[in-house]
Amino acid sequence: MQNSTRQSNWDRLRLEQYGDASNLNARYELHARFSTNTRGWHPWVFDRLTAPSGGKVLEVGCGAGYLWTHNAERIPAHWQVTLSDFSPGMVGAAKESLSNLGAEFAFVVCDVQAIPFGDREFDVVIANHMLYHVPDRQRAFSEIRRILKPGGRLYAAANGRGDKRSITELGRRVNPSAFPDKAADSDWFSIESGRKELNRWFSDVRVRKYEDALRITESGPLVAYFKSFRRLSDRELRELEKIADQEIASRGAIHIRKQPGLLIAKRQA
Repeated sequence: MQNSTRQSNWDRLRLEQYGDASNLNARYELHARFSTNTRGWHPWVFDRLTAPSGGKVLEVGCGAGYLWTHNAERIPAHWQVTLSDFSPGMVGAAKESLSNLGAEFAFVVCDVQAIPFGDREFDVVIANHMLYHVPDRQRAFSEIRRILKPGGRLYAAANGRGDKRSITELGRRVNPSAFPDKAADSDWFSIESGRKELNRWFSDVRVRKYEDALRITESGPLVAYFKSFRRLSDRELRELEKIADQEIASRGAIHIRKQPGLLIAKRQA
């Protein structure tokens, strides 16, 4: 029953939340404008990617292609990069955003639980903040391990258990049931739990943490962020905006703690 519920949620995400890039863009905009780490998440992740000359790279759950648009001048010409997502709308958005970069990409619509590539085909697989959505992660890890070459690496981004807890608490002030506490979910894929899960399938699993926070000085992008989840009514969104404006006026900004990081795992022979 639990697996069928997760699969149903996965299907609904593809159709409702990620049918196109609009909801993801609203969430990205909040981080892009108000994150305190000036290096930027996507350049920081790219700093840590390694692939051999002529290496084959696959991103699963590529979204709108942010990782590549933010590192356009740094993509090695010898890499063979394939971007994939379970949403045709997201793959279309990635194609559009990357069309003028001058680099060549391949695109495919696929589910990470059933990757349509051969065994030992890729040197690198990237899963950027998407594994917590996957209904059957063990199946996904099995697939990722299968398509990685011996010595190939998985770069899986996740958040810590306490990530953005204060922002969900803000949402619960207007609707207590709309934003459950992820830290209380024993099955949530986080930096802490992810290392243990990946150790079953890969070797030399390492964690790299990205120091960051949000300092939000305008309520508009924050309201757009919450609106993108489609969990709050118009009345609740107006109430949230009022609360945010009051906090910004009294404190100068709304401060949100973030705990993102990267799990780097290696496939042995």
